[in-house]
Amino acid sequence: MSFTLVYIGLGSNLGHPRRRLARAVAALARLPRLSVVGVSANYASAPVGCAVPQPDYVNAVAAARTTLSPRALLAALHAIERAQRRDRSREAGRNAPRTLDLDLLLYGRRRIAAPGLVVPHPRMHERAFVLRPLADLAPAAVIPGRGLARPFLRAVGSQRIVRTRAHALR
Repeated sequence: MSFTLVYIGLGSNLGHPRRRLARAVAALARLPRLSVVGVSANYASAPVGCAVPQPDYVNAVAAARTTLSPRALLAALHAIERAQRRDRSREAGRNAPRTLDLDLLLYGRRRIAAPGLVVPHPRMHERAFVLRPLADLAPAAVIPGRGLARPFLRAVGSQRIVRTRAHALR
């Protein structure tokens, strides 16, 4: 059985975001056929592309090895979001505040464009809240079709992001 290295973006800006990220990582670790192999530090970041003011986000990136298909992994991520009370049907737009956002950023070196599933994540190279934790966790990460992720950090230098503390689950 061959494992695929995947990177998952985590974000929250409602209801104790650091705690929500810690719970999400714990939920990822409980998934069958998936093993979390690393998690970046948490970063506080300003919301990007929002029409109305909202709280800062807490973001991180997790690395995992999995035998789950991309579609099955995405379904598992959505189930974890729902368990933390995310209701995609009630969100007012793509950049609405949320309890938890789990994005499948990279699935090995694959490029996937299917209904409801695009990998690599289509805007990851434009987001400091993805690139900074990804670069910390995996300095040599490659975005298929774009190249090394790290150089894209220069282009997002104006986006506010700062390392913050983690929440320890008890």
